[in-house]
Amino acid sequence: QVQLVESGGGLAQAGGSLRLSCAASGRTFSSYVMGWFRQAPGKEREFVAGIGRSSSRTYYADSVKGRFTISRDYAKNTMYLQMNSLKPEDTAIYYCVADSRRLGVYIQDYGSWGQGTQVTVSS
Repeated sequence: QVQLVESGGGLAQAGGSLRLSCAASGRTFSSYVMGWFRQAPGKEREFVAGIGRSSSRTYYADSVKGRFTISRDYAKNTMYLQMNSLKPEDTAIYYCVADSRRLGVYIQDYGSWGQGTQVTVSS
């Protein structure tokens, strides 16, 4: 499995921006698909965005489409989530995920998870 470590979370005002990073180690970076999930207090964990092995495919949840951008830097073995126009409802713990299988939108599609990073958006 791949080891994942998130960073970049914190506090932002509504309308502001944050960039999350996910550093990966343990396997060839380009051999797995990656993504982000989030979990708000009292809510189920949900898919946010996903990116394919070569970055040719990206998927976004409707709630973040047009505001968030997922990307990968193969030289740094790092995935990013650029979050713009943040809303209070984006407040959640954000988890980096990876898997060697297909790009999916379900929790069970991903076998490797990071520890999570807190994002809080104030109104």
